[in-house]
Amino acid sequence: METANKISIEQCCVYYNIETSFVYKLDEHGLIELIRSEEAVFITFEQLSDLEKYRHLHYELEINLEGLETIKHLLDQVHELQKEVNKLKGEVG
Repeated sequence: METANKISIEQCCVYYNIETSFVYKLDEHGLIELIRSEEAVFITFEQLSDLEKYRHLHYELEINLEGLETIKHLLDQVHELQKEVNKLKGEVG
């Protein structure tokens, strides 16, 4: 993967003022996917919006990692239901 599409965890944590352990726990819980190389550990730019969302929920609303997993699961279900409704609307209309 190109360096232009990712940022190191250390740089990311400094920018967002969060602990690296939080980012690693998000990875362990399957909420984000980190890219490991011999030099460093990275996160893709595409995942930064998810990281911001999890940072807000965890640090500002004090939701634990299990709660974040539940929220992600429910949002994924809502997204799938929205896709299904749009598909059904296309079939009816």
